Amino acid sequence: MHIALLEDDPDQAALLCLWIEEAGHGCEAFATGGAFRAGLDPQRHTVAVLDWMLPDTSGEEVLGWLRAEHGWELPVLFVTARDDEADVVTALRAGADDYMAKPIRREELVARLEALNRRRCGPEPAQARPEQAVGHLTVDTAERTIRRHGEPVSLTQKEYELAAYLLANVGQLLPRAQLLADVWGHSAVINTRTVDTHISRLRTKLGLIPENGWRLSAVYQHGYRLERLESSEESV
Repeated sequence: MHIALLEDDPDQAALLCLWIEEAGHGCEAFATGGAFRAGLDPQRHTVAVLDWMLPDTSGEEVLGWLRAEHGWELPVLFVTARDDEADVVTALRAGADDYMAKPIRREELVARLEALNRRRCGPEPAQARPEQAVGHLTVDTAERTIRRHGEPVSLTQKEYELAAYLLANVGQLLPRAQLLADVWGHSAVINTRTVDTHISRLRTKLGLIPENGWRLSAVYQHGYRLERLESSEESV
């Protein structure tokens, strides 16, 4: 695993790189958005870590550039002092896969980076089939994509993983803590709004509504359940 770290504080960058390297991974630090754009190599870097406040731009703008120029394959972790719920939602909706608020905890940082890298490079679950069609949706586990009525849907890595998990567990009640553990790879120590935000985006992007034969509902104080409504008409 080789990390591309965008952090303008040299002491913080040196510390984070030290932690990452002592865990057996590579780390390359960039102090500005311009340097990051020039030096990022998605063929070599396996996870990007972005600070929010930068001297020449913002982490959100860099993330927008990264997704536009290099697509959705490279996982992105936001690491920033901004921890308001609105900031978390903004970062996730802009295409981030995970979010950590400073001060950073060493072991948690390494674990989250390894989880992001594992989902990018690791094998699919043994029970997953190469391609699974459910209603108007088709999950392609080899390409890590989902098609809606045959057309690929633009999803972040985390949106794909959550959608594939929901579609593999149709009809089951899935607690938020379970979704965080199985999809995000850590226990539910972060704001569960993370799950809620991703669920809302998937409902829109994948058309998980009764008119299309689906019901994706929140079960109060428990979690979510994705149900197939066999009698419903599917709309294009």
